[in-house]
Amino acid sequence: MQYNWQNKKILIAEDSEMNFILLKKNLENSGAIILWAKNGLEMVQSIENRRDVDLILMDISMPKMDGFSATKLLRKAGIQIPIIAQSAFIMDEDKAKIIEAGCNDFIEKPFDKEVLLAKIDSFLIK
Repeated sequence: MQYNWQNKKILIAEDSEMNFILLKKNLENSGAIILWAKNGLEMVQSIENRRDVDLILMDISMPKMDGFSATKLLRKAGIQIPIIAQSAFIMDEDKAKIIEAGCNDFIEKPFDKEVLLAKIDSFLIK
């Protein structure tokens, strides 16, 4: 399926350059503007400086500040940008913790491209 997210900004919070490149490649035909934060602290600072981001793909396990802490900080500041958590290890208790932290949804790595795109689309078409 082809998605049209022209002029939508997606911030990928991901410490692994390879994972960032893979995500960016999966999104490249959508028309979205892709931004990169290499850790949770950089992601929080990016959002504080620019509130025009439409969606965040948040790695849960990052240096300097993990995805849980970064999400909680954004939500505490009243920022309601949709956040899709991503992690290689999502157990049932992690799913509850992810939602509790303020994430809107989650996806497990390695992810299915169509599932990822459908989840992103469900937040960008609102």
